[in-house]
Amino acid sequence: MVLCQKKQKHCEPKELRVGDCWIALSLAKESGLVLSGRIGRHTDELAQELIENTEGKTACHHWQTDGWEGYARQLPDEVVHEVSKALTQRLERTNGIVRQQTGRWHRRQNKFGKVWQQSAMTLRLVLSYFNWIWCHSRFKNTAAQRAGLTERPWRWQDLASYPTLC
Repeated sequence: MVLCQKKQKHCEPKELRVGDCWIALSLAKESGLVLSGRIGRHTDELAQELIENTEGKTACHHWQTDGWEGYARQLPDEVVHEVSKALTQRLERTNGIVRQQTGRWHRRQNKFGKVWQQSAMTLRLVLSYFNWIWCHSRFKNTAAQRAGLTERPWRWQDLASYPTLC
């Protein structure tokens, strides 16, 4: 969670872009590839954004989540939804890495560390780094390599010059 401009307890209900800023992630089970990352308040809308952004990136119709009810309310009926902690180690580790990197990148910026839009951009950079550049210490490859999306780890130059990002 990132605080944007002020603490949640000091926010008015109509202030949608200040206060607590939660990071929601969806991961591919086998590769650990982050399929989607969204930031927002801890509401059903955040769960819906995450689900919608994950659709079409995998053929899997099985979601394993923590006990937050927002997922159960938002997942379509055709999806098998299981609440379990059986496979949460990878997700929690990934979440910790993403939070740590996002926090580091925020602290390096003087002006924009607590701006909601900057949090979204920072998350996109961190997830791109995590999926395409960062090599796992045990597997010795990236999540994108484990998912069969690339042959080698990317460099920042590869990421910056990829056609859809320009």
